[in-house]
Amino acid sequence: MIRPFPVFLPLLLLPLLALLAACAPQKQVQAYRIGFSQCSTTGPWRQAMLDGMKRELSFHPDVELRVVNAHDNSQQQQQQIRELVRGGIDLLIVSPYEAGPVTPAVEEAHRRGVPVVLLDRRTASQQYTAYVGGDNLEVGQTAARYAARLLNHKGSIIEVLGTPGSSATTDRHQGFAQALGSHPGLRVVSQVTGDWTEKTLPALATALKAHPDVSLIFAHNDGMGRGAYEVCRQLGLAKKINIIGVDGLAGRNEGLDLVQRGVLTASVLYSPGGEDAIRTALAILNKQPYKRENTLGTIVIDSTNVRTMQQQTDKMVTQQEDIERQQSLLQRLQATYASQQTILYGLLATLLGATVLGMIAWNSARKNRLINEQLALQNAENDKINRQLVSQNEEISQQRNQLEALAEQARTDTEAKLRFFTNFSHELRTPLTLILGPVEELLTSSPDLSSAQRQDLALVRRNTQRLLQLVNQLLDFRKIEVGKMSVRATEGNLVAFVREIVDAFEKPARLRGVQLRFLAAEPELKAWFDGNILDKVFLNLLSNALKFTPDQGQITVSLQPGEEGKTVRISVADTGRGISDQDRAHIFEWFYQGDQGAVAKGSGMGLALAQGLVRLHQGQMTFSSQAGQGSTFVVVLPRELPAELRSIEPAAPTLLTLDEPEAIPTDFGLEADSVTTEAGSETLVLVIEDNSEVNDFLARKLRTDFRVQTATDGHTGFRMATDLIPDLIVCDVMMPGLSGLEVVTQLRADWRTSHIPVVLLTARNAPEQQVEGVQAGADLYLTKPFNPTFLLESVRTLLTNRARQREHFRRELSVDLATVAPSNPDQKFLHDLTAIVEANLTKTDLAVEDIARSLGISRMQLYRKVKAVLGTGVTDFIQSLRLTKARELLLDGTLTIAEVAYELGFSSPSYFSTSFKARYQISPSEFRTLHIAPQH
Repeated sequence: MIRPFPVFLPLLLLPLLALLAACAPQKQVQAYRIGFSQCSTTGPWRQAMLDGMKRELSFHPDVELRVVNAHDNSQQQQQQIRELVRGGIDLLIVSPYEAGPVTPAVEEAHRRGVPVVLLDRRTASQQYTAYVGGDNLEVGQTAARYAARLLNHKGSIIEVLGTPGSSATTDRHQGFAQALGSHPGLRVVSQVTGDWTEKTLPALATALKAHPDVSLIFAHNDGMGRGAYEVCRQLGLAKKINIIGVDGLAGRNEGLDLVQRGVLTASVLYSPGGEDAIRTALAILNKQPYKRENTLGTIVIDSTNVRTMQQQTDKMVTQQEDIERQQSLLQRLQATYASQQTILYGLLATLLGATVLGMIAWNSARKNRLINEQLALQNAENDKINRQLVSQNEEISQQRNQLEALAEQARTDTEAKLRFFTNFSHELRTPLTLILGPVEELLTSSPDLSSAQRQDLALVRRNTQRLLQLVNQLLDFRKIEVGKMSVRATEGNLVAFVREIVDAFEKPARLRGVQLRFLAAEPELKAWFDGNILDKVFLNLLSNALKFTPDQGQITVSLQPGEEGKTVRISVADTGRGISDQDRAHIFEWFYQGDQGAVAKGSGMGLALAQGLVRLHQGQMTFSSQAGQGSTFVVVLPRELPAELRSIEPAAPTLLTLDEPEAIPTDFGLEADSVTTEAGSETLVLVIEDNSEVNDFLARKLRTDFRVQTATDGHTGFRMATDLIPDLIVCDVMMPGLSGLEVVTQLRADWRTSHIPVVLLTARNAPEQQVEGVQAGADLYLTKPFNPTFLLESVRTLLTNRARQREHFRRELSVDLATVAPSNPDQKFLHDLTAIVEANLTKTDLAVEDIARSLGISRMQLYRKVKAVLGTGVTDFIQSLRLTKARELLLDGTLTIAEVAYELGFSSPSYFSTSFKARYQISPSEFRTLHIAPQH
């Protein structure tokens, strides 16, 4: 029988267990590592941002903050962001120096699953988790409204701008100007440029002397406001002129102090946002609700509230000091508690062990039974829980697999759509070629056309070119999407480049009575830029401006340096209807078509393409617009570009790139199609083109000057080239079976055809595709649509160059050495041919068929190859080689002239003498007498 369990033992254990539970370590709070990439720590405002972060983190001692300083260097900031991510952080806070250059590193961190909080400034991408920062536009508007109240809505103002090109400068100026537009009695009479630092501002003194009626100065930060006060004090105007600054920081000679001392009339608060950034970051890490866009508010600090603001700041500093003292005391108490806890654990463990041993010895039977029952129940409960967990895991796994499959399907569908979209765009190029080519030829070579016919043809050409431009925009969109568009910049005069584009719009603008003005701050501004990219940017901007500007309106294109000469600012302003509020947020989205009023809707690609190309060029494009007053688009470009974006040569000299994609193959037969040749022409041109219409068009254009043979696929074309040995080949790139690049490679590898000039026709315009054509051995690279006259002139030029090369080979063979060093396929052919002939010189009956058989080709192939390389026949070549060898043997006095003749395969000495004199205008005996000294 089991004895009942004594009552006093549980009563004894309860306080011990409660004490152990109270002393047990609490569950540790999750520790986080936050990386902060600061563009610079220079200046009180940036230091206030960091101090705010530290104040907020003092409530979270388990959070580690890693701060790196980029010293206002975008390249260094990119590298630091990547190092922070590789070092293992839970969240990244970034305050960018420049939006564009830092964007790739931020996007890379976001793709790797690291949450990104942008602080104060944005990047050029939407790939971030949250944004925290002030609204500089609102700061400018607040300053303008306060100035209006202060001056009773009338007066003259001088604006002291921040660093040129800075987003803060642009937005504060824009907000100030917009708000002043509601107060016609207020006007900005002058602007002075600063650089965010306190200085004497000599330009301000000049402006004040030129405008003695100025009653207020708006400085873009408190530091420049203090500098403005020093200038006013030196001129005796300190009590007359009100000064408004921006920042409102605490501390000696900062905004609050300057307002209290009367140096500044007011300061507009621009919060550094350090505390808000940390709060947002912790909300993200702890999976709590948070706002993606956190715009910090602003207020005006003046004599009415500056004391209250200062008291709040002082109180906050005092509270922060109290918190630090309490944390220090808490750390000491925790250390004492930890040491005492260890001792207490030891005592409690000893007491509990003794008690447990007594209980086990007294009631082992009862305890064993209860334990077994509990274990059985626990095992049953564990099995049930395990089954539930397995079921839940399987369900989660299935859902994850479904999500992955859906995501993969979405990526596949998107890629298929883009591929179809690109191929469809490519397919448009062949019919455009067949339209534009004949129209161009009719307009340039048909003098009998009536005026109405010329107008109709010009209309066809204009609309064909418009279709071609749309296709090019579609293809540029695809290149940007897949990252195939690259910058190849050269140094040049950006003023002249932009002026040429503006001049192209002068006539259409004049026809509508639109005044088109071009204003350049300097006659020449050198910069590194890619003309092919910027040409598309400014053509789109000017086309839009002309499209939306009413008759008798005005378009102004201005160009000026910025940021101390490091950038160039180009603006295109019009007096059109402006951009509606609902369209502004989507104006740079692909294929977005907003409310365009009575104007015909466009494709929705122009502005999106322009912005993508500007970003690719490491620039920025912004816009401003007012309803009924027009729009202004501003492009800011760096004057210097990294070495990897620079091109040593302006363009590849042997390539003609007219920007077009690959041709779409068609289903035509593979048999060669002979074209009737023009009588009297000896030059043979082989056309290899799978599109029957383009093939026929090329043959008709070339047939006027040359004999033409055609093939409709690469295999047939190569076979005809080796059989016919044509003088020139015109070949398409994209063909079924054997592509044009493969045809060129095989032609160059075969010594029978290695000498033939090749013109490639292609729908591909990417630089790497053009390089492939040149590397394969093409002599000319033309893109569709092409000008037929240009094609004919190019063919004539290539044939002329080939004739010069033949003359060069003939001069090589005319020297005393009868062999040619094989440095290329043509010279290797001559080397092999010369070796075969020299080995058989003694044969009087040496025939062309024998030589062709030794080379493994037909008699006709040998004849055309020799004719193409040397411009002479095979028999003439053999005779020339024998006579060249004869000069060597005649200098050997041991052989008679007759022996020399027979040694070289001449049928008789008289025939040898006749041939030698015809070649060198001297008989063999006279040659020997002239070159061998008489024996004494």
